[in-house]
Amino acid sequence: MNEDLISKKELLDMTGISYGQLYRWKRKNLIPEQWFIRKSSFTGQETFFPREKILQRIDRILNMKDDLSLDALADVFSPSPGEVSLSVGEILERNIVTTISLNLYIESAGAPAQPEFSFEKMLIIYVLDKMLRSGDISLEEGRLLVRTLEAHFPERTGRECGVMLTRKMGVVAFMLVPGNGEIYMDSEVRTVVKLSMAQCTEELKLWMGGSEG
Repeated sequence: MNEDLISKKELLDMTGISYGQLYRWKRKNLIPEQWFIRKSSFTGQETFFPREKILQRIDRILNMKDDLSLDALADVFSPSPGEVSLSVGEILERNIVTTISLNLYIESAGAPAQPEFSFEKMLIIYVLDKMLRSGDISLEEGRLLVRTLEAHFPERTGRECGVMLTRKMGVVAFMLVPGNGEIYMDSEVRTVVKLSMAQCTEELKLWMGGSEG
């Protein structure tokens, strides 16, 4: 499958940013190097970007750059987990997730009674909480989600995978899609929800940063 691309000229025209801003954000690691795709065109070599990813990223940068420094934004957009770890009490005090989601994770993952959670574990709980809050999944389906993420994320999928919930004839399935790519299923399979783990990582970092102190 060929990814939908946007040229650099079209990107600058559409977003209103300058050439200098674009490459400054690249140097600051706000935009990944691999998103700058060099391709041949009738004018010679031209730079293209994955359309959906770059437009979403620039929109987020423009909306947040007045509140956060470029270095802080680079940390938010980094797929790497944070080095922070929090206890149950700290997680609940900061209102990062609900008690229901936290307890469901502890039960499903077999976590110790008084655990310290790494950022990676908090990310799994955050994804669980998002799906429970939206009403997309039941508690039993939440247990299946936790077991799926615990078994495969990120060692087998990479940190930028997508997590999908599908249903067919009443049967539910969770799928982790490496690279947040597209998959194709028969017409009777309904995609209930699809989340980007990279985007959830950004949201959790912002939430934690905004809830400190």
